[in-house]
Amino acid sequence: MISTVVCSNGAAIQSGRCDGFDGRIESPARKHLPAPQFQSITDQEEDTQSQIESRRSQTAMSSQQRDPQMSPLETLEVASKPKHLHQGSKLKRFSSRWQSRGSISSGNFTLHTPETANGSKTERKRRKLLGDPQSAHLTAGSRQRYVSKDGKCRVNLGPIEDKRRFISDIFTTLVDLKYRWFLLIFTMCYILTWLAFGWIYFLGAWSRGDIAHMHDQHWRPCYENVDGFLSALLLSLESQRTIGYGYRMVTANCLEGVVLLMAQSIIGSIIDALMVGCMFVKISRPQQRALTLIFSKRCVVCERDDKLCMLFRIGDLRESHMVDAKIRAKLIKSRQTKEGEFIPLEQSELNLGYDTGGDRLLLVEPQTITHVIDQSSPFWEVGARRFKRENFEIIVILEGIVEASGMTCQARTSYTEDEVLWGHRFESCISLEKGAFRVDYSAFDKTFEVQMSKLSEKERRDATQQELGF
Repeated sequence: MISTVVCSNGAAIQSGRCDGFDGRIESPARKHLPAPQFQSITDQEEDTQSQIESRRSQTAMSSQQRDPQMSPLETLEVASKPKHLHQGSKLKRFSSRWQSRGSISSGNFTLHTPETANGSKTERKRRKLLGDPQSAHLTAGSRQRYVSKDGKCRVNLGPIEDKRRFISDIFTTLVDLKYRWFLLIFTMCYILTWLAFGWIYFLGAWSRGDIAHMHDQHWRPCYENVDGFLSALLLSLESQRTIGYGYRMVTANCLEGVVLLMAQSIIGSIIDALMVGCMFVKISRPQQRALTLIFSKRCVVCERDDKLCMLFRIGDLRESHMVDAKIRAKLIKSRQTKEGEFIPLEQSELNLGYDTGGDRLLLVEPQTITHVIDQSSPFWEVGARRFKRENFEIIVILEGIVEASGMTCQARTSYTEDEVLWGHRFESCISLEKGAFRVDYSAFDKTFEVQMSKLSEKERRDATQQELGF
């Protein structure tokens, strides 16, 4: 006996279930249905809202393909799925931008071996550096910067075997130390020398018998008024710091005492020169001057004189300005060559007016730095939509001489693809007041949106040439 089940739209088929999702059902109506088609998709294929709505409506109308035991909520979830995703199969979105060695491509299918199905550690790192959208679930939304916004380089050096190079350049090594370690070494250098010469004075006084004949009026001591280690330590401290209270001293009754006093004076002078020099250089380093050099939080892309340009701002908060200020920018982006070689963090130069002298600045008021996007620019073929998919970082470096000290100062910052605003311009922060120009730093980071095309500069040029008939 064949049971007849009436579906929601009134159609009846000869089966125990409504066909469409259960592959085990065999009915006369099934052989008239088209076989399910499977196809692989890439990260670049995105379902629009209209396509999703059409799928939902089609699935709602074809109730013959719905299980009568499904709830309305389950029916909606099935309707929201793309057509190429079938029941029982979990096809993932594989990226066409990266093909691992462990994957095998055949037709429309991409078969990944178990080694690369979950992604090896090396593969995940490469995908993260390349900016592969497939690795978005691996990075969990994190964005590793090459240079932070405050100018610190996020690069950790690995194990260095030959550490004697740091000892050879001891002055730079001490200056580069953190303050807590530098102050510890600064203090220990003095304390250890005082203790070392204090022990030598004490042993000399004990071996000559000065301590035993301390109260003998006829004894001619080498170290006068040294009766123990504490008094010998005071003699060492007074001698090295040239305090000289006059009660405890080295007399002329022994030659070794005079030689010891000369050696301590020379060593003390060397320690003073090294430690005080390091302290002065560390305090006066121009890194602190870079804190008063500010950059805009975002870049903007807009049109200037019929040219597509990338703009950002820099400013100096001090009245003593930078001398011979220069600006340059580097584009940091990982890529894979045609031969399959992986190049992590490749650096390329962005022209900020080197040929016209625009990279040399008179940093009296905030300056808007311009990078013209032309055929030599790496953004020549990048439009508004592609900017969102790219994975890059722009490193901006400002160098100049501090007017007060004459030392070279460098300030850095970086901009990622999320910090580039397409179709925006900076608001003006310069106004005229009586006898001078006024800078309003509250408008330093403010931008406003303008109407402009989302095409790349290359597409704009091609469209213009087609209109002109070239």
